[in-house]
Amino acid sequence: MAQRLGAIQYDAQGRLRHLLTLEGLRRETLEELFTLADSLVEVGARSVKNVPLLRGKTVVLLFFEASTRTRTTFEIAAKRLSADVVTLDVPASSASKGESLLDTIANLQAMQTDAFVVRHADSGASHLIARHVAPQVAVVNAGDGCHAHPTQALLDLYTIRQRRGNVAGMKVAIVGDVLHSRVARSQLAGLHLLGVTDIRLVGPATLVPQRLAQLGARVCHDPREGLADVDVVMMLRLQRERMAGGFVPSDREYFELYGLTEKALAVARPDALVMHPGPINRGVEIASAVADGGRSLILPQVTNGIAIRMAVLAQTAGRGADVDV
Repeated sequence: MAQRLGAIQYDAQGRLRHLLTLEGLRRETLEELFTLADSLVEVGARSVKNVPLLRGKTVVLLFFEASTRTRTTFEIAAKRLSADVVTLDVPASSASKGESLLDTIANLQAMQTDAFVVRHADSGASHLIARHVAPQVAVVNAGDGCHAHPTQALLDLYTIRQRRGNVAGMKVAIVGDVLHSRVARSQLAGLHLLGVTDIRLVGPATLVPQRLAQLGARVCHDPREGLADVDVVMMLRLQRERMAGGFVPSDREYFELYGLTEKALAVARPDALVMHPGPINRGVEIASAVADGGRSLILPQVTNGIAIRMAVLAQTAGRGADVDV
């Protein structure tokens, strides 16, 4: 399965053509993206925040679900690479009139689009698009259903690497609504690819069922066990929009049992890093004192999202281009 996913993501020359999932990617691809992001981080500190890597290219942002951080950072990333950026207003588009996803893509591709950045409620939507675009067109998955959110996982891993160096050998806890989380699945794939073997999935049985252990992590329903001596705590929000039924008794009870407070964090390593892909729900999955505390990397994650997404667009939409910045 991983090999098949990898095959569609690379072109005949072995270059990254699409980024749909971290499954099937080569470890050296992640390292190349991180190295490129290192050189692109400083672009944001310049007075002129643009490099010409995608000059003359057109990037279309297709967000069929609401987004703030992901859509905005992709738009900034593409513009900093000097691409022409089009953000489709989906409610006002022909998609709202019943046009199929592939017909929408075909019409936009006929306008000489070079890359699509897609967020969709249906798992596999970006894969479907990737199988139908022209060979020179890139597709980047910005989140599909409960399946994958590869650039979020990349920026999370990059942020850890930026602060601590080598990720391998760390103990990582992913806490919250793992069942409905595309972020968690991509984080797991990326952590495994970088050599992390001690990963705990922490939450109530309704949101972290035992079967998720097949993803290559230890399931912990006791938060003290799950957080004990970990180096990194990755929090997840409750995916209310994907729930049908009562998965938790109430927000208050969930916070009392699984919310990340300073007391709960005390069993982790003293220098443990705290992360969250956002949007954060204060008093539901995380306390303000932790979210705004000295160990929190929540805002650096957002900043690094621009550099990582620049690197991804440069490698996919800019295949063969000189990436010297």
